[in-house]
Amino acid sequence: MDNYTQKLINNNKNLKNKNMSKSSIEWTGSVWNPVVGCDKVSKGCKFCYAEVMAKRLKAMGNVRYPNGFQLTMHWDKIDEPRKWKKGKVIFVNSMSDLFHEDVPLEFIQKVFKTMNETPQHIYQILTKRSKRLADISHLLTWSDNIWMGVSVEDYLVMPRIDDLKKCGAQTKFISAEPLLGPLHNMDLSEIDWVIAGGESGFKARPIEKEWVLDIKEQCKTYDVAFFFKQWGGKNKKKAGNLLDGKKYEAYPIDKRFTKKSA
Repeated sequence: MDNYTQKLINNNKNLKNKNMSKSSIEWTGSVWNPVVGCDKVSKGCKFCYAEVMAKRLKAMGNVRYPNGFQLTMHWDKIDEPRKWKKGKVIFVNSMSDLFHEDVPLEFIQKVFKTMNETPQHIYQILTKRSKRLADISHLLTWSDNIWMGVSVEDYLVMPRIDDLKKCGAQTKFISAEPLLGPLHNMDLSEIDWVIAGGESGFKARPIEKEWVLDIKEQCKTYDVAFFFKQWGGKNKKKAGNLLDGKKYEAYPIDKRFTKKSA
């Protein structure tokens, strides 16, 4: 077994110890939503799960969703991770986009300050607004516990990868979910992780096996960790996440972990 594969195996074990089962999202452990609500910006947003969930929570009278899926900032939740002493893997704003154009820079900086000052956690941020990410990256402090990603659902939004590379995150990743088309010839240099998955739900758009296999091979070429989340469809549990009979659930190597074990 080569050294890179062994590092991935050791790293996966390390992350699994950080309560990776708390969230229903397979590749994270917990969620933290100082911002909720969003607006559609590309094809991947068409059947947004967060929009459906937000409307449902509003109907149930949840105090965090008085505006449904309209952008809403919860200033009182900015310090929430400080209360969690045990290290977690945290998806930041699963119900929104931290780099939404209407989220003030001051708010984003405060969120980053919390992340900077809670090194026991790993934070995963995902955005479709890659241009704003690139524009304000220099105004943010990128501690090595922050993983930054962009959504790339089809070839039309592949330029988001170039924007991602301009930011100061030490760990960078791509979420190809929902995967709506082939992503040929991606430049995965400087990228640490790729998540791929099909759309789920009654109106789920189809995914092709060839698209997934191509992404897997590109990751292999660039030594990038590959995580196949799901085939999706109307019954995602039944469809599962086996690719040619195997599960692919690798995580990027935690820079702090490798430093300590070097």
